Amino acid sequence: MQAKILLDASSCRRWQIDLVRRLEEHSEATVSVEIVDAPPAPGHRKLEALLLLERRLHGLKPGGLERGGLSSLPQGDDRKNFDLVLDLTAEPAAGHWTVLYNDRPGEQSAVSALRAGRQPLVSVVDDTGTVRAQGRPGSEQPGLLATALADIGAGTATLVIGALTGSPFAAPASDGAAPGEPRPFSLITARRIVGAGLRLGYRAAFRAPHWRVGWRRSNGPDLLETGKLPDSGWHDLPDDGLHFYADPFLFEHDGAVYLLVEDFDHRAGKAVLSATRMEAGDFVDTPRQVLSHEVHLSYPCVFGHAGEIWMIPETSGAKTVELYRAVEFPWRWERHSILLEGVEASDATPFVHAGRWWLTATVGFGGSLSDSLCLWSAPEPWGPWTPHKNNPVLVDIASARPAGHVHLRDGRLLRPVQDCRAGYGAAMAVAEITRLDDEAFEQTVVARYSPGDSWPGTRLHTFNTAAGIETVDGSSFSPRFRRGRRG
Repeated sequence: MQAKILLDASSCRRWQIDLVRRLEEHSEATVSVEIVDAPPAPGHRKLEALLLLERRLHGLKPGGLERGGLSSLPQGDDRKNFDLVLDLTAEPAAGHWTVLYNDRPGEQSAVSALRAGRQPLVSVVDDTGTVRAQGRPGSEQPGLLATALADIGAGTATLVIGALTGSPFAAPASDGAAPGEPRPFSLITARRIVGAGLRLGYRAAFRAPHWRVGWRRSNGPDLLETGKLPDSGWHDLPDDGLHFYADPFLFEHDGAVYLLVEDFDHRAGKAVLSATRMEAGDFVDTPRQVLSHEVHLSYPCVFGHAGEIWMIPETSGAKTVELYRAVEFPWRWERHSILLEGVEASDATPFVHAGRWWLTATVGFGGSLSDSLCLWSAPEPWGPWTPHKNNPVLVDIASARPAGHVHLRDGRLLRPVQDCRAGYGAAMAVAEITRLDDEAFEQTVVARYSPGDSWPGTRLHTFNTAAGIETVDGSSFSPRFRRGRRG
């Protein structure tokens, strides 16, 4: 395939270079780039000033928003016949493929959505006006344009590649909110300066981030069945302030209920996996370390199969997906095998559907680790795992990343997911998988849950249930003057 990409001179970014490289790798295309010398869009200088301010306040590198670097690429030749022209300028010509952010072209359209507090719906439209791909790429840090715009650029590249190679994407979850007015750059700048000061003050007084685990007896239908977050009965798993617990998973074994968690030590800046047992109706013991690794561990996804107990923890820092077998549940584990290598996969979650094992995880493609859902299938949980031919099957910051075990309820395959539109771990939802086979993946979001009166705090992150108990996790405070002890 011979393709040409048109770019505005004022908005050439590194993510567009990555797009060219990825497109050539995926489709063996020959890609030319033509830089259009058009006047900068309104607000361009204010955007660049704000991006520079954010990078200095937060110690960020330009990343995917780095300017320039396209001079070494083959330049466009008007005399050459191209199979298609992808027009990423602010004023695309008729007959070209283009990218729309909330139905408008150009980088400033994406910026306008972010200034209004929204992450834009991105559509790739062909030369006939047909939408070839659609998704909602996003960022775990949507409050900073320097991170959010770079992550949206990387997600846009993923959608473009899928559109040009004919890979279908599942439809992103409907936003449903009315579009707001973009905030003035001056107001955003003032907020960034004040926010940076408040952030320094907060981190001087509190250990951050700090998560907490909540559990309750469901005593009937759980939130997967009711579609709402229970407003009573929650108990916090105590911590000493120097550690926090997150990503709770439950497992019943030999008549006892165990809770496995991410156990993060603020002093080490790294997590291990720990476990505790329910006794007399409460998790009374301090969680005890059961697994460590060279990298940060989280998401202890535990499950039973073939008479044994298995676990797939998140080891994204090693760019692996690893399978562990319980030698003495839950206190001793051995690594059985490495299922996937060279992939930065978050929250890998296995389940059985139609006689096969499936694995879901979000994968980083140069941007967010929470918006691109990939699938693998295998005859057994130890593999061999085959990637889905359409990976990633979904690009959606609101419903891609797993948030706990997949459950079959009354014939419906229900998947807890993270809704990161307002930031990492800000809310969660439940999606019903309506199609899952070698050709396609489809899901529909059927419920959403946010922290509030029923679950105080600013985060609601994962959900799991077993033996009549359900668990969630969210945010908490850990004052630095607090000096607790682990039991």
